[in-house]
Amino acid sequence: MKVSEALERRHSTRVFIDRPVDAALLRDLLTRAARAPSSGNLQPWRLYVLQGATLGAFREHFAERLARDAEQDPREYAVYPEPIFEPYRSHRYQVGEDMYQLLGIAREDKAARRAWFARNFRFFDAPCAVFFFVDRRMGPGQWADLGMYQQSLMLLLKEYGLDSCPQACWARYQLTVRNWLQVPDELVLHCGLAIGYADPQAPVNGLVSERMPLDAFCTFVER
Repeated sequence: MKVSEALERRHSTRVFIDRPVDAALLRDLLTRAARAPSSGNLQPWRLYVLQGATLGAFREHFAERLARDAEQDPREYAVYPEPIFEPYRSHRYQVGEDMYQLLGIAREDKAARRAWFARNFRFFDAPCAVFFFVDRRMGPGQWADLGMYQQSLMLLLKEYGLDSCPQACWARYQLTVRNWLQVPDELVLHCGLAIGYADPQAPVNGLVSERMPLDAFCTFVER
């Protein structure tokens, strides 16, 4: 698969089939993704990978946490600007509405929307999950480097027939995740990533979010 094909075909998968990810393949792709660039070659990404019984134990722990107290943990960073503004607000709104339309969940059905969103915290039942961290002493440049690793990994996963879904929602419960994983204090949780094989029969997996036309975000400077 060409890089252009992987870019075109990669999208967030929210329903996975019950098929494990080969451990050797996963290790290989995680290793190869580290060819992503980073300023000064700092390689600031830190990953925690969960599969099999370990992922099951984490899901069980987290479900108990939410059942006991759904209150979010203290945040270490804001996922979105507060308040979010245009045109970004409209981008976010539209992709949400498109997703719920595919799911057949009406706007006024708040309970169904909450129930669907809660599936985030099971990694959509994917067989593999990755948590991404970065040292809290790092700055915006290293957070950008982490993003380049994540994109490199998702494209490699696509090349090898695997699907994924990056999930910033885990930042809401960063302390719960950190404590269970026993992560060193100097690391900040950025997001999670669900990995597995998409269910081709699930309508929501057909969601392809819109992109702005080039002229809306790119200026060609001519002097």
